[in-house]
Amino acid sequence: MGVTPIDGFVAVPRLIPPAVDAAGRLGRFRRAAVTLGETLRLAIDALRSHKLRSFLTLLGVILAVAALITVMSAVVGLNTYVADRVANLGANVFLVHRFGIITSYDAWIKAQKRPLITLDEFERLRDNMQTAKAVAGEEDRNVSTRSGDQMLEGTSVQGVTPNFADVRNLTVEQGRFLTPADEEHHSEVAFIGADLAKKFFPNADPVGKSVRAETHSYQVIGVAQAIGTAFGRSQDNFMMIPLSAYRKGWHRQSDWVTVFVQAPYAEMMPATEDEARMLMRAWRHLAFNAPDNFAILGSDSVMSLWHQLMGNIEFMAMALVSVFLVVGGIVIMNIMLASVTERTREIGIRRSLGARKNHILLQFMAESAVLAAAGGLIGIGLAYGVIWLVKVTISFPMTTPMSAVILSLLLATGVGLFFGIYPAMRAARLDPIEALRSEA
Repeated sequence: MGVTPIDGFVAVPRLIPPAVDAAGRLGRFRRAAVTLGETLRLAIDALRSHKLRSFLTLLGVILAVAALITVMSAVVGLNTYVADRVANLGANVFLVHRFGIITSYDAWIKAQKRPLITLDEFERLRDNMQTAKAVAGEEDRNVSTRSGDQMLEGTSVQGVTPNFADVRNLTVEQGRFLTPADEEHHSEVAFIGADLAKKFFPNADPVGKSVRAETHSYQVIGVAQAIGTAFGRSQDNFMMIPLSAYRKGWHRQSDWVTVFVQAPYAEMMPATEDEARMLMRAWRHLAFNAPDNFAILGSDSVMSLWHQLMGNIEFMAMALVSVFLVVGGIVIMNIMLASVTERTREIGIRRSLGARKNHILLQFMAESAVLAAAGGLIGIGLAYGVIWLVKVTISFPMTTPMSAVILSLLLATGVGLFFGIYPAMRAARLDPIEALRSEA
């Protein structure tokens, strides 16, 4: 490092030892921490002195936070519920379906003109697909079932192939599932759901007993593990019989086969879907620019439609939350302005004792932020209470993500800071002499 001679003297640079510099930084940090702690203490004391006014001020923030957490909990819970109970077609499974997802009346009218998916097309897919792990077929109809003097309405009688349980991840609770021999011999046997077993054979082993579906009687060979409900509708009210037996006794000219195609693993899903689409288009002699006259329907398609629906609901909910937050913020700003007016003399005394403008600014902004954060905490507690009550009373699926709690608390505090800027600046700009003369 160079030096410069001045009038016979040499200017030596001043070197600050690292220990001294670190001590200086630590001292500044401690002073800042003490200042912040004192500011927060003053803010909390000010809020405690006006408990009722503070609570009424926070109603908008409380409602906004409670609504935000409740809505996000409902959305997350419903998304998980739909993915598990409605859109869960099986591991890496998609459908070749006549209609697919239809969202308008015009599309429904056009879909009515599509040709049926025949048993021959199912067998072609089963025998010719190279990328599929398994291909299963299913037809169904809702009828009344009975055993003895007991009757159950709305049972889904399903004709399925022997590999249907593996493709759909069905678990056998008792007995066995359908076998290729049952399919080959058109056996009148049935694999029943938990609802039928509970209704018809509450105190007996269902295997070997008979269940009657309209004019047809079937011997029970197995019982499925309970699946549960989806939006209040039981998924255990079914009986599965061999597809060959179904087509012999139940098939109508207007019925079609729903084809379940299982890819080897998730990464192969697009390739398997493309192969199924290519084969179906080739067999139906569709031109290269003609639209599909069938549908490829996967879990992602169902979830995409569901997310679109929930997106609209979330938008409306966020709009409502925004209104609550803005109203709550405006109320906080007005209360803080009134507080500045009431405490004008206090501000003057603090300024005369050495408090700077930034100290006054920090104090009032801290009060505003603490006020809003307190409202956020109350709103979080209210939301958890509402969620618990909903779960207990109507068993609605709700899951509270921690991100919703953190986001709502940050939003509440941010609203307090934003709407507290103007009152804090007004307090900081007060003239100390004029403030001391105030009698307010």
